[in-house]
Amino acid sequence: MIQACNISKYFGKYQALNDVSFEIKKGEIVGFLGQNGAGKTTLMRILTTYFLATSGEVHIGGANVANNSLLVRKKIGYLPETPPLYSNISVKEYLKFSAELKDVPRKQHTVQIDRVLEECDLFSVQKRPIAQLSKGYQQRVGIAQAIIHDPEILILDEPTNGLDPIQVLQVRKLIKNFENQRTVILSTHILSEIEQVAHRVLIIKAGEIIVDDSLAHILEEGSLEQFFLKQHGVENYE
Repeated sequence: MIQACNISKYFGKYQALNDVSFEIKKGEIVGFLGQNGAGKTTLMRILTTYFLATSGEVHIGGANVANNSLLVRKKIGYLPETPPLYSNISVKEYLKFSAELKDVPRKQHTVQIDRVLEECDLFSVQKRPIAQLSKGYQQRVGIAQAIIHDPEILILDEPTNGLDPIQVLQVRKLIKNFENQRTVILSTHILSEIEQVAHRVLIIKAGEIIVDDSLAHILEEGSLEQFFLKQHGVENYE
């Protein structure tokens, strides 16, 4: 489904990614972990065609990202850390706009909008302006726009950032519901989030993949928190 081969990315003289390679299969939920500045967001922006890699190749569904960006975007739903919401219009109006933006055929608009309203539990707020919604509901709206065109792959950057505990649980449940339906890449600083929803863990440090392993195998040796800290040279953290 996703193949990244020897990806490097420079911004001027600064190297954000160094020879990154991995493969993600259809239906997997993969957690991306790393400290601030490790390269997570840069990598996701390459996967979503917002950035071009300096070297290396990414293939999504068999299509080369650099050469087939429009085709790849149809396969991907993306939720950036700050969702691209328009606060002065209603949820339903925004989803209609998102459907048009993502080339959903007009005759399918009603079906697709109703589908994402149901999947993201937004029917009760569909007529309310987005500005009046809680942060948790706004995140759900962000996820709804990411899946309005029924993509095979969903890429989420810090989807529970700034949410209260109840909202966090609601968004995690929503992500978990995508299991076996979509390939999901989840970038987060919250280790417990990965433990709750992911099948596999990629840890990025200084622009390089230092761990690519199943969550189950990692947890055999203790908590994900202990494992993550150990990878960063922090043995005694109590």
